Amino acid sequence: MNHPVFIPATKEQAKARIALTGPTGSGKTYTALVTGTGLGDRIALVDTEHGSAAKYADEFAFDTLPLTTFQPTALVEALAVAAHDGYDVMIVDSLSHFWSGTGGMLEQVDNAAKRVGAGGSFAGWKEARPMERAMLDALLAYPGHLIVTMRTKTEYVVEADERGRKVPRKVGLKPEQREGIEYEFDIVGDLDHENTLVISKSRAKPLSGTVLHKPGPEFAEAVLGWLKAGKPAKSVPDYITAATAPDATYEDLRALYEEVRRRNLLGAAVLDGEETRTLGELIVRRGTEAAKNRDAQDVESRLGVG
Repeated sequence: MNHPVFIPATKEQAKARIALTGPTGSGKTYTALVTGTGLGDRIALVDTEHGSAAKYADEFAFDTLPLTTFQPTALVEALAVAAHDGYDVMIVDSLSHFWSGTGGMLEQVDNAAKRVGAGGSFAGWKEARPMERAMLDALLAYPGHLIVTMRTKTEYVVEADERGRKVPRKVGLKPEQREGIEYEFDIVGDLDHENTLVISKSRAKPLSGTVLHKPGPEFAEAVLGWLKAGKPAKSVPDYITAATAPDATYEDLRALYEEVRRRNLLGAAVLDGEETRTLGELIVRRGTEAAKNRDAQDVESRLGVG
């Protein structure tokens, strides 16, 4: 029996995993583009907001993919294409649509519940949950920087202004996504209707609790400073190159799979020819081929062929 082995922890250079939340009109798209421009040169943006991001095309250089239906598998495919094309930054604006929009998770659960019949929504969640997990795994394993925006449900509170008059103020509540999704990201920033960014959760200690009014390039610079501290790490493209090497043996690919598993990159979305697969599936497929070749060579050797 093989027992788990503990190894010394080391900090590696990483890519940004940022979530920006806020009510409508808080500047989520603009802030995502400002931040993304500071993080990398080539930006891909998945636009779920009827092409609204294109209104900023005169200020920022980015490529956009407008979507009108929001199946989790559609986002996985978009991530695979963006990774294959080498985009430095992926922006998903907004991730909320993949929860409550047409074809999103709530609709997937409802459809699954109707197919299953008995069990209702519980059975629906059981069938649909792996689809959601695959989407999140692909997001978090994207080989470049990742920024997602999420709408917050909006309500109004009545407050007194500087003259003592009662005036309504729009405030944001929890993101329109599954409970606890904020914990999947390294940095979570909450925006209000004045475009003030409050970092509510951060694994980057220098950024924890930061408040920025109309955040600009300085936010991206601070994020990069934190990300670059540590030793260089292999990226998803490095693992794809190793997995598809012509001389990769079964033993090589088995060790590669374990390394990728330890780094939580098995769910990275990759293009394998014309198909979208996970990095884990790609390595397994190549390992199966290598094992067949090895077995065939063993048979030929025993028979004295060649």
